[in-house]
Amino acid sequence: MRIIAGMMRTNFYYAFAAVSGIAVLGMLFTCAGAAQGPKEDMLKKFPVIEPAKELVEHVLLPQGGLTNARVLDAMQRIPRHLFVPPLHRVAAYWDQALPIGHKQTISPPYVVAYMTEQLDPKPTDNVLEIGTGSGYQAAVLSLLVNQVCTVEIVEELGKKAEKLLKEIGAANVQVKIGDGFQGWKERAPFDKIILTCSPETVPQPLIDQLKEGGRMIVPLGSRHQQRYYLYKKKEGKLVQERLLPTLFVPMTGEAEKHRTAKADEHKTVLINGDFSETEKDGTPGNWHYARNVQVIKGKDGEPNYVRFQRKHPAKINSPQKIQLSQIIQGLAIDGRETKMLTVKTEIRGDKITAVQGSVMPPTAFLSFYDEDLQQITAVPMNSCLGTFGWRKVKEEIPVPPAAREAVLMLGLAAAAGQLDVRNVELKAAPAGGKEMPAAGKTE
Repeated sequence: MRIIAGMMRTNFYYAFAAVSGIAVLGMLFTCAGAAQGPKEDMLKKFPVIEPAKELVEHVLLPQGGLTNARVLDAMQRIPRHLFVPPLHRVAAYWDQALPIGHKQTISPPYVVAYMTEQLDPKPTDNVLEIGTGSGYQAAVLSLLVNQVCTVEIVEELGKKAEKLLKEIGAANVQVKIGDGFQGWKERAPFDKIILTCSPETVPQPLIDQLKEGGRMIVPLGSRHQQRYYLYKKKEGKLVQERLLPTLFVPMTGEAEKHRTAKADEHKTVLINGDFSETEKDGTPGNWHYARNVQVIKGKDGEPNYVRFQRKHPAKINSPQKIQLSQIIQGLAIDGRETKMLTVKTEIRGDKITAVQGSVMPPTAFLSFYDEDLQQITAVPMNSCLGTFGWRKVKEEIPVPPAAREAVLMLGLAAAAGQLDVRNVELKAAPAGGKEMPAAGKTE
């Protein structure tokens, strides 16, 4: 799977370690007995995994938006740690994306569950997945549908995923190495189609291969601003439903030739830093992976602000139970051209408390990634504790020369309490040049 929301992958993963001052060294994976669930013939192969069960019960369900019992049951049974590289297995059951190599990541469990639920999977469905990645999404689907056909453009990833899926017993998954733009014509038509990479528009071959009455979920948009769309095929045409903001890597191969909006990959722009745009659920527009946050409209001419809330600090001995309180936005950056990023904002706190024994918790992180989407560094900002009124804060962050992507995260990290944030602005200072204009207002 190709999610860059996965750059969230380590935003909180390393952030939590930083504020707690404790390195998590391992995790014990235990299994419980089988329960009522997805496909009865698969239950014996996939018993419930305790850390995955805790993740579903304490994180995914409380975050809201997930109601399909079959999907939630499947999420408790797939051993995600097997799909994660050994270096990152300690975080396998955190609600975070993690790198798997080849500029790809395994998506956060919530994202996998959300996209799967939108498909409304049935035991008789034949499903096409574009973007096999680690194979984790296909494994989850395998417990819910009749057959999964998955296409991966990176040969090494595809072969590795195919081998692992066979080893764990996902016999109803077939893997093809190829360009997902073309779908899998020989196996069509499909009841459901899921894309885990972002084209600008839905490829025509996928429309053709979707059955009448079928459903397709796909992240569409530009390089750093995308949104999930759910499509239903009626009378040969797609009927569109607009869903949540998200951030995936672009669909490569033939899809690149069909892009009409050629984004400036090096121009660093923050969108909706004034929080004037909101989603139907009250979260800020253009920011993705919003958790435990709401936009509050300013009164008497005051600007809007976002409010983050969490009742209890995170527990370092139960990382799979951590409920996030954050928003994230991906940013274009090129460390060869930009030497400094200045982040300005205003914050207000109410009873902000930290993990016992930790340093003062940050309320923002700016993370930088290289061209392979490996994290270079995560810089904490705006640390605070207690209760205080509106205060202006400013941080100047050096840009690593190897940086090619950045992610700005606002929120409570591992802390508890209530945090308000408004008027977020970002300025980029080019190497050897004048400071670029502030970005942060809605475009």
